[in-house]
Amino acid sequence: MATEQTFVIVGAGLTGAKAAQTLREEGFTGRIALIGAEAERPYERPPLSKGYLLGKEERAKLYVHDEAWYGEHEVEPILGTRVTALDRTARQVELDGGRRLGYDRLLLATGSSPRRLTVPGSDLDGVHYLRTVGDSERLREAIRGGGRVVVVGAGWIGLESAAAAREYGCEVTVVEPRPMPLEASLGPEMGAFFAGLHRRHGVDVRLGRSVTGFLGDGRVRAVTVDDGGEIPADAVVVGIGARPNTELAEGAGLAVENGVLVDAALRTGDPHVYAAGDVARALNPLYGARIRVEHWANALNGGPAAARSMLGQAVVYDRAPYFYTDQYEAGMEFSGWFAPGGYDEVIVRGDPEARDFHAFWLAGERVVAGMHVNRWDEGIAPVQDLIRAAVPVGRDRLADPSVPLTDLAKG
Repeated sequence: MATEQTFVIVGAGLTGAKAAQTLREEGFTGRIALIGAEAERPYERPPLSKGYLLGKEERAKLYVHDEAWYGEHEVEPILGTRVTALDRTARQVELDGGRRLGYDRLLLATGSSPRRLTVPGSDLDGVHYLRTVGDSERLREAIRGGGRVVVVGAGWIGLESAAAAREYGCEVTVVEPRPMPLEASLGPEMGAFFAGLHRRHGVDVRLGRSVTGFLGDGRVRAVTVDDGGEIPADAVVVGIGARPNTELAEGAGLAVENGVLVDAALRTGDPHVYAAGDVARALNPLYGARIRVEHWANALNGGPAAARSMLGQAVVYDRAPYFYTDQYEAGMEFSGWFAPGGYDEVIVRGDPEARDFHAFWLAGERVVAGMHVNRWDEGIAPVQDLIRAAVPVGRDRLADPSVPLTDLAKG
């Protein structure tokens, strides 16, 4: 008689929850153990710096599934528990406390953690990082009454936190060492758009400056900057990027380089171990490169893709990365990818000053990424079609609003 298989998912976030859901939808009848370091059942993270931080979304709406779903689908959540070791020879994971759990297939969905700023005073109260629902609630409490907020880092988390703080009436300063916000993600052209957006809303955006320390007696009261300046602060938000949680994979001897290395089917070098979500650096055939994507859509789609791969189905995970943000009156969707310096120019269709436009990143004659701001009638779908088509597109046609976006992918 065949022994029932056990599939273990390490990481109880959106990636892991969607993988478990897909396993059941695809007919897997074995045991599914979903292990998470947080005590919370799986929830979505984008609202933590958007609607939930602003008090516009209820906590109940964060969760991927309601509490009853796990019992109804025989998915075993093991929450508030860390996996401390992976024994690939025995095909077991070790949990804190020493318990061991065997697996036939293992999915690493361990996500990422905020990079920490190591400067004097970094351990003061009032210095916030944003990753968990608890982090979001503490930050909301700190900024909801106004006051002076310093945001360290002008990436997505930093700028969304800055926008929320301004909506609460805070006096906000953003300090960013690069010449433009979001330079690694969007390049300087669209980084300049977001710098202007925040300045129009009264944010003091200080570019090309680095934080050297935090001052305070138990609680932060000021931030020091490398130009010798001192910025008063009642609260600080640090958003300087994230690092993949690869410790488990590294300890088990799996290939790791800015993430767990996997192929286009999200398989590691071990045929029994897979990785998806923030922690995975996957070969994307659409771009012919290994890329690591930290955004929500990668968790939403990567978990199901990994589940199907674990079941032996033919999987090619080749989606164009997708991201969205809401800051003030600007709603934006972005899709695509390029390495730093991996594009030749940006073509704009519409009016950035009116916060109503599309932008396209070109490498040669090919569109490798695109975004829109407040163009919801057309949205991002035709941009993704254009990326996938990989056809030469004339710059004049790209910039011409009279040419329908849906026609561009036809060449």
